[in-house]
Amino acid sequence: MESPVPRPDTVNKSRFAADAAFAMLAGMQLDVFTPLQAGPKTAEEIAHAIGVGPARLRLLLYSLVTAELLTEQNGRFSNTPEANQFLVKGAPSYIGNRHATFSAQWVYKLKTAESIRTGVPQAKLDFSNSPRDEVEAFLRRINVRAVQSARALLERYDFTTIKTLADVGSGCAGIALTMTKACPHMQATALDLPLVTPIAQKVIEEEGMTDRVKVIAADVLSGPLPVLYDVAILRNLLQVLSLRDACLAVKNIGAAIKPGGMIYIVAQILDDCRTSPLEAVGFNLNFINLFDAGESYTEQEHRGWLSDAGFVNIERANFLLPDGDGVMTARKPK
Repeated sequence: MESPVPRPDTVNKSRFAADAAFAMLAGMQLDVFTPLQAGPKTAEEIAHAIGVGPARLRLLLYSLVTAELLTEQNGRFSNTPEANQFLVKGAPSYIGNRHATFSAQWVYKLKTAESIRTGVPQAKLDFSNSPRDEVEAFLRRINVRAVQSARALLERYDFTTIKTLADVGSGCAGIALTMTKACPHMQATALDLPLVTPIAQKVIEEEGMTDRVKVIAADVLSGPLPVLYDVAILRNLLQVLSLRDACLAVKNIGAAIKPGGMIYIVAQILDDCRTSPLEAVGFNLNFINLFDAGESYTEQEHRGWLSDAGFVNIERANFLLPDGDGVMTARKPK
C-alpha cells in the first residue's frame, strides 16, 4: 500500500496564520473592536465610528471573521467573546494597546534569516551611540510592562516583611517604584548601567519618590552589588546575556542578598524540551535580531545558575505574568 502523498497543510496553516495576525494588528491599530461592544454594526457604521472609509475597511472586517475575532450575519459584524474581553478599550483585561509592541517585534522577525546568515543582529538594540531622548523614550515604553509585572508579583507573593529591595536592570525603575508605593515599609534601589541611571533618576523624581527609591550605577558582570538587600528582582535581564554571563550575574547578585533573602527572576523561561511555552519559543526570534547574545533560557539552566550561586528552595511558578513572562524564585540560606 502506497503512503499518502504529503500535502502542504502545515505550510499553508502557517501562511494563513500570518494573514490573521496582520488582520488582528490592523484591527487593533484602528480600534475596530470598541464600537462593537454595544452590539452588531455594518461596515458603514463601524467606519463612521472610527473615522475611515467603509470600502477598504469591509475587506479587513471579513479577514477578522476568518481570524475568529469577529462574526458576521446579514452584513452586520459582532465581536467574538474573546475580542469583547481583550480588545475593547476600557475592559479590565484590555490588551489592544499592545499593537505597537506586536508591530515592532514582527518587523524585527522579518530580518531573522539575514541575522543568521550574517551572524550579526540586523535590528540590534545598541543605545551606546543613540541620542539620550531616544533611549529615554524606549525605556519609558517598556517601563509600562515592568509596572504590570510588579503588580502581578504583589498579587502572587508576600512582600509585607521586606525592608530593602534591589530592582536589578531597572530601566526606568518600574519595579522599584511600584513595589515601594504598595509597601510603605520598603526602601528600594534601582540598579542599572550608567547610561540608564540618569533616566531612572528622572522618572523617580517625577514620581516624587526620591526618599524611598535610590539609584545606583552598577554592572552586574563586574562584581557583587555594593549593598545588601532582602530581595532582588531581575526582570528581563538574564535573557539578554550569554549563558556564561547570566551565570556570573546571578552569582554577583546573589552575593548581595542577605541570608534568608529571596531572588525573583522574571523572564521568558523555556521548558526543558525548548518547544514550550510558545511565548518564550517565539521570543527567541527577537533575540536573534536584537542582541549579540541571549535567548529564552530553560528552567534547568536557571536552576543551575541559582544552585551554583548557593540558593536553595528553587521554584518555578506554575503561572505566567500578563505579558507572558515566567517567574523563578529561590532563597539564600540563613
